[in-house]
Amino acid sequence: MTRFQGYGVLLTGAARGIGAATARRFAAEGARVLVTDRDTEAAEKTAASLRDEGLAAEAYGCDVADRAAVEAAVAHAAAAFGTLDVLVNNAFHCTPDAPLFEDEPDDEWTADLDITLTGAYRCCRAALPHLAASGRGAIVNVGSVNGLADFGNHAYSAAKAGLGSLTRTLAGHAAERGVRVNLVAPGTVRTTAWEGRDDELALLTPLYPLGRVGEPEDIAAAITFLASRDASWITGTTLVVDGGLTVGDSGFRRARRMPPTAK
Repeated sequence: MTRFQGYGVLLTGAARGIGAATARRFAAEGARVLVTDRDTEAAEKTAASLRDEGLAAEAYGCDVADRAAVEAAVAHAAAAFGTLDVLVNNAFHCTPDAPLFEDEPDDEWTADLDITLTGAYRCCRAALPHLAASGRGAIVNVGSVNGLADFGNHAYSAAKAGLGSLTRTLAGHAAERGVRVNLVAPGTVRTTAWEGRDDELALLTPLYPLGRVGEPEDIAAAITFLASRDASWITGTTLVVDGGLTVGDSGFRRARRMPPTAK
């Protein structure tokens, strides 16, 4: 497929995991992609692997917590590609919860919100004029089921919920400028964050009605759909990609199927 032939795409947090898989999917469908990440070396490795496949990719170091870095990355993409058509906000920060809520430190709360939510805001602000000028602009934010229900991680979940709200309000504002804004909310995805934690993934798998946790490519497919002309009449929506996790309580369902205890 060549849904993105001639498109310029900027992705944040794209050195690995969902971001890298999404960069590969866009590039395979004809886009020129700017792989940005705070880890510049890792971003370059990802971009180089795409170029080795004959795909159009560049890398750029970008910390979304730094307004100047964000604006430089957006300017670089627009200049290098001659257009900026799609922004994918994938960068995030997730701090494990303290055992007691009252022990949560301010700096960890601030880091989760600043990178996950405010970082996306910075990117949207810098990119929006270019996206509007392209005539086919789209923003896809990567949220989480954590923004929809209780799966732990207070600060991260609050940031992802805020990202859902930003998606809706920005969609309303940007629609008159021809830019669509949507969000993908993944469940558990087998990324590098889960390396060495196969036992934990095995415990989580039965919670998913479709019988497995997600793969980065599952989320990349949803992101590219929302960015494409196939979704040209979709804006302000949250697309949940979670293998059925949030459909209901699978543990409760299994308990209902258990035979009654003999008396």
